[in-house]
Amino acid sequence: MKSIALIPARYAASRFPGKLMQQLGDKSIIRHSYENTVNTLLFDEVIVVTDSDIIFKEIVENGGYALMSKKEHESGSDRIAEAAADIQADVIVNVQGDEPFVKKEPLQRLLRVFQNDEKKHIQVASLMHEIHDDNLIADPNSVKVVIDKDWNALLFSRSVIPYKRDKSAKTVYYKHIGIYGYRRKALLDFTNMPVSTLEATEKLEQLRYLENGIKIRMVLTNESPVSIDTPEDLDKARRRGFS
Repeated sequence: MKSIALIPARYAASRFPGKLMQQLGDKSIIRHSYENTVNTLLFDEVIVVTDSDIIFKEIVENGGYALMSKKEHESGSDRIAEAAADIQADVIVNVQGDEPFVKKEPLQRLLRVFQNDEKKHIQVASLMHEIHDDNLIADPNSVKVVIDKDWNALLFSRSVIPYKRDKSAKTVYYKHIGIYGYRRKALLDFTNMPVSTLEATEKLEQLRYLENGIKIRMVLTNESPVSIDTPEDLDKARRRGFS
């Protein structure tokens, strides 16, 4: 099974413009994300797909592989789908450029879903981890997911799901980790689907798949990656081991 990691890298992030070029130690965030993905040795290729000359040069001039987007894109999936159209692969993994601490174990779990799916029923998969912090559960920047008995996503939301009406009920909350695996055709088909109602409402691209009847298999991991969405997140990341 040929697997490729594509890293969408947009320079003008709405909440923290230029965040991918912020320094963590002696490297930029995007270089950490790229090099840590390469170092897992799980992929036949790892490619940064960007709209920015600055990010492109940062990767290429440091020995990496990057592609420039040909047009503007609303979502990271749309961005990497453009690149995937010219690449032959069985499975494509979308690794976020703002997760400089990405590790091998969760990516390996994600790939294993497709490796064990001999009949190719699973088209899209993603990661989640269990959360217990009430502040995190209530935080709209922390995307929650509820699943069915087969570990397929029923719904993603920034709201608290499930809502605990019965305070005595045993309730499990899962936080979605925005790393996806796709069979190549499923990713290319995504770009031909119009932006869905729920997607536009929640600003969550994965809802486009659910509204079009495509299941997303969720994979549980114990890892809780640090995403750099705000300057405060960057401070936390630096305290974690970079300066």
